[in-house]
Amino acid sequence: MNTILIVDDEKNTREGLRLSLEDEFDVYVSSNIKGAKDVLENESINVLVTDLRLGSEDGMELIELSLKMPQPPISIMMTAYGSVDTAVEAMKRGAYHFVTKPLNIDQLEILIKRALKNRSLKEENTQLKKQVQKKFTISNILGQSPAMQPVFETIEQVANSKATVLIDGENGTGKELVAKAIHNLSGRPKSKLITVHCAALSPQLLESELFGHEKGAFTGATEKRIGRFEQADGGTLFLDEIGEVDSSTQVKLLRVLGERTIERVGGNKTIKIDVRLVAATNKNIPELVSKGDFREDLYYRLNVVKITLPPLRKRSEDIPLLANAFLKEFAKENNKPLKNLSADAMRSLIAHKWPGNVRELRTAIEHGVVMSNGAKITLRHLPAALCGEDSIVLQNSIKSNEKDSEKFNLASMESKLIANALIHTNENRTEAAKLLGISRRTLQRKLKES
Repeated sequence: MNTILIVDDEKNTREGLRLSLEDEFDVYVSSNIKGAKDVLENESINVLVTDLRLGSEDGMELIELSLKMPQPPISIMMTAYGSVDTAVEAMKRGAYHFVTKPLNIDQLEILIKRALKNRSLKEENTQLKKQVQKKFTISNILGQSPAMQPVFETIEQVANSKATVLIDGENGTGKELVAKAIHNLSGRPKSKLITVHCAALSPQLLESELFGHEKGAFTGATEKRIGRFEQADGGTLFLDEIGEVDSSTQVKLLRVLGERTIERVGGNKTIKIDVRLVAATNKNIPELVSKGDFREDLYYRLNVVKITLPPLRKRSEDIPLLANAFLKEFAKENNKPLKNLSADAMRSLIAHKWPGNVRELRTAIEHGVVMSNGAKITLRHLPAALCGEDSIVLQNSIKSNEKDSEKFNLASMESKLIANALIHTNENRTEAAKLLGISRRTLQRKLKES
């Protein structure tokens, strides 16, 4: 049952309202702001109905006070001093509505029920939007395919913990985005997220990068350096390509995970750290362990929670969602009026195997945006790998229900010839016209017509 707080310094008014409303609502009453505040702080109140004049106190002050509550009630102002100015002022300050005395109880009850219904609908819509957003995206990771839902669920489940997370998957699947999502959804979103690409550094440089070094620790160490673990203290450290770390650094990482302390290279001072560690790899770590290339005990320390990202070819349902998001991003970045992809272009994207995964798709859409001058990206604007013979064969298999009359349509064949000529000449229209045996002006005209 919904709860209502009636605040009026006139006893007859507040008791009369209590008797009229208590059959359908749990009703609380108060004669002043102090008593009303006590009720608001200790009870879950859905609707606040307060008089404008509460003796020497101002009912608007109570409305403003209620709006600061974690779950503010719907506020309705009562007054015998009704005027348009008073009503506007009350609603500006957050009141849902305004009623004048003497009160019409039936009208007030209808108003309360309508207010509660509107709030319920808003809450349902908000919840629905959250569910839709949760289904399709989480912290800039897009996906509606069944393969991505376990990824989203694990990210949300693990984010607020301190557990170490190991992310594996092919190159270009978005492992760094997952690390950022875990950090953003954790209790440390305002702290630092520090990223280290382990494969980009030699063993000595990686050790110094992670743990820092003291002045004179080695040749060239002309001053003290604070390492990435110290920089990430209180936040998250993301170690990308953890499978490339050498055995010496693996030993040090094992100690950090076990003791939560580090020592700078060339130093003997033990430094305590509070760092959430997230690691990623495109290698099969258990296979490296079996070969003796990766420490088994470190693997178990890293693999508290594993998130495996599916390759794009296993989540083809997400390609239109991703492609349109990238299209919007790059169209804005390049100040182009692009709105969508043609049907042929989209079929080509879906048919492609995507060895480079989401990263390759992103690059393909950027290429298409740059090469297009119209309102949409067509097949001829995409990279050559998506427009060659293999792609056309795949598209034809997708369009297996296409009528023979359409397959042998002269205009369609001409468009494909022009597209292939442009691909062959790397979009050089003069050379493409020569290849087709037509003038450049004729080619320009045909492109405008297509």
